[in-house]
Amino acid sequence: MTGSKPRTVSAPAALTGSAAPCWVNLMTRDLESAQVFYSAVLGWTFRAGKLGQEFSVARRDDVPVAGIAAVATAYQVAVAWTPYFAVRNADVTAARIRERSGTVAVGPLALGKGRGALAADRDGAVFGFWERTAPATSPPAPDNYSHAWLRLRTRSAFEAAIFYGEVLDWATGRPGCCEVSYAKDEVIVECDGRQLARISSGAVEAAPDPLIRPHWQVHFPVDDVAAAVSAAREHGGSVVEERSTSEGSEATLLDPDGGLFTVTDVRNPAAEVVEVTEAPEDA
Repeated sequence: MTGSKPRTVSAPAALTGSAAPCWVNLMTRDLESAQVFYSAVLGWTFRAGKLGQEFSVARRDDVPVAGIAAVATAYQVAVAWTPYFAVRNADVTAARIRERSGTVAVGPLALGKGRGALAADRDGAVFGFWERTAPATSPPAPDNYSHAWLRLRTRSAFEAAIFYGEVLDWATGRPGCCEVSYAKDEVIVECDGRQLARISSGAVEAAPDPLIRPHWQVHFPVDDVAAAVSAAREHGGSVVEERSTSEGSEATLLDPDGGLFTVTDVRNPAAEVVEVTEAPEDA
């Protein structure tokens, strides 16, 4: 919240950011190249992170929106955008993941002003979690400002909802917890009256196509999808597919290092995809 403007249902707080239920982070190989690319495509500026020279914080209008870490080679992990969910206790969360046949690959370990870890669910979708141990000092985002929203493609949306609900305390009725509902064969995750994520079935674990394998996909709102696509191509990225929905349009892109993400002009991720246009082979 900023100023004295009261919070309303039509203007809930942002769901991704430094003081929100979720943070998004890119694990890449080359920090400088990633900064050039995302500055051109998403209009971000960057400040050096406090975790070392391989870390940077992306900002939009001077508000932290995402992290970039050039650690994919050192940690032997894939280049990817990853959501990190806020939790009360990182050790408890790690134990819950292991008890439910998930994997904790890295951590929990000290990470910024808290403790975090990198994990995977039972179907192999990678995510992180983070426990804040120090007060936030970054400015809050405006109430109607959404940095990103998420979509989980998984084998079974219902089973995934149970897994994440038990791990992250969704639908527990506790203050600040996210709520879960079902619509059109998808699971809808809402926090503070606003959609944070949608979970859909149909992913195949062994599929060669990264869009078909279980994965969390990060969607970044932009004012002009076509301009973002053009900038991505001009700076070494490629288009995986473009889609039209009843609420707008979106395009799934690969950055020059292979990081998969989506740009969208949809501010409310409730729309059902009604048309898919594959990217041309020479994109």
